[in-house]
Amino acid sequence: MTETVKVTSLEPLTFSRYQQDFKICESIIKKQSKSFYAAFSQLPHPDNWAVYAIYAFCRQADDLIDEAEDVDGLECLKQQLHDFIDKQIILNTPMWRALAVVFQHYPMSADPFYDMLYGQKQDSQFEQPETIADLSEYSYYVAGSVGLMLLPILSDVPSQLVSRGKQIGEAMQVTNILRDVGEDFANHRIYLPRTLLKKHGVDNRMFIQESPSQELIAAWEELAKRAESLYEEGLELTAGLKPKARFPFVAACVYYRAILTAVRNNHYQMLHQRQVVSAKHKFKLIPEIQHLINKYS
Repeated sequence: MTETVKVTSLEPLTFSRYQQDFKICESIIKKQSKSFYAAFSQLPHPDNWAVYAIYAFCRQADDLIDEAEDVDGLECLKQQLHDFIDKQIILNTPMWRALAVVFQHYPMSADPFYDMLYGQKQDSQFEQPETIADLSEYSYYVAGSVGLMLLPILSDVPSQLVSRGKQIGEAMQVTNILRDVGEDFANHRIYLPRTLLKKHGVDNRMFIQESPSQELIAAWEELAKRAESLYEEGLELTAGLKPKARFPFVAACVYYRAILTAVRNNHYQMLHQRQVVSAKHKFKLIPEIQHLINKYS
């Protein structure tokens, strides 16, 4: 059984003291999300380390459902979060020790952490969204909540940026869904809303074809355009970020939005391939990132 540790507000928790824990968190984001790592590794220290710790928490929650289908494990993680927030008792593990430092140094709120766990539990009891509004609500819980976790690190006025932060989270989640259409269907999940598919005449047989039908492409494009609109609106929060956080944040948005372009450029081959944005292409996106920073700052 893992040892627990009592953390009090009188105990100074420094980033340097727990640097090995943050390095473990860094290894997780570096392995699991090349786009996020490429962007947020450019944050100044210790803001980048704080992002790594939050990502490690989110990845653990996500893996408990997507990889292990371990609902009991998710409930255990929720209890650990409760002990951490309400009792200041943490598991003596790298992720929890790193999060203890983050919570002491930034004005963190527990709400989005609980919301994210709620979203993961929804995923364990998956039901295809009926409407765009249902998809939007789901996207907040599994992704918009993550944006709210990061705002106290990226901004000195996080409470003023909540609505835009939710929009960026939703845009990224919808991008994930549009990238993984075939993979999700193979796992018996369709995240594209029923009303959207019905509108464009899409039936389940179209998810197993060699190439996507024009009907499926039309539904995909409608949702992709919604994601692109959410990116445009959400990027308005850039002006409220710390100056040194603007490039990493906008880069993360641009890298993620580029996944949609990659799918289009590869003739919508999202049924049997996962489209990615290469490191070489990310480098080519730097002028666009700089343009957007100037536009929204």
